[in-house]
Amino acid sequence: MADPTILVTNDDGIHAPGLRKLISIAREFGRVAVVAPDGPRSGMSHAITSGTPLRLKKLAEDNDYSEYVCTGTPVDAIKMGEQIVLKKRPDLVLSGINHGSNASVNIIYSGTMGAALEACIDGIPAIGFSILDYSSGADFSAVDDYVRIIIRNTLEHGLPEHTCLNVNIPAINREAIRGIKVCKQAKGKWEEEFDVRIDPHNHHYYWLTGAFRDGDTSPDSDSFALANNFISIVPVHFDFTAHHAVNDIRKWDFNV
Repeated sequence: MADPTILVTNDDGIHAPGLRKLISIAREFGRVAVVAPDGPRSGMSHAITSGTPLRLKKLAEDNDYSEYVCTGTPVDAIKMGEQIVLKKRPDLVLSGINHGSNASVNIIYSGTMGAALEACIDGIPAIGFSILDYSSGADFSAVDDYVRIIIRNTLEHGLPEHTCLNVNIPAINREAIRGIKVCKQAKGKWEEEFDVRIDPHNHHYYWLTGAFRDGDTSPDSDSFALANNFISIVPVHFDFTAHHAVNDIRKWDFNV
């Protein structure tokens, strides 16, 4: 595809190093428009802003690049990017590079993947990128070649209708990465706890804590791939229908 238009966003905010890395790689492929939240929006999933007005500010522009910051969620950023900044559908949406894993069930909570799925709903090929390092100073030095090859293949081959990619990259050096595996989503879960504290007015408040438990040892899962130093790619769509359950539930007696 010659000179594609690429819309870039994230959920860690406009100043996140992961976004800067993704922008620099995206600009090698075509015209880039960035619309990103003005601060961290992790865990926003597919949230949109409907009760308060949104604001959009241009930060930079030249012939093949524009950059905007918005007050909304990652999904808001995709909507504003399409409808206000570009005034058309882009050829590709890129989200990330997220600081932290979006493998397994983390995709359900992810603002990074919420943005990719919003593009997916609009029929736009999309990729969400994440690295398994939650620190603000995450090391992205190993990701360039792999991000390039995934973007290039997506532009060359396209994606099946209403499908996006969830890409997770282990936080290891370039030499230790063993390659890329196309996987299924692992069946892990978060086991949450609340840390209960008391404020100076003697009122309780709560911090959500917990640990991720991955009981899925399937060799074709994203968790297994990442644990074995592979980059994982999981094709994702937004159809939540449990197709395997439809026929069984149709047999229930629904007579009143």
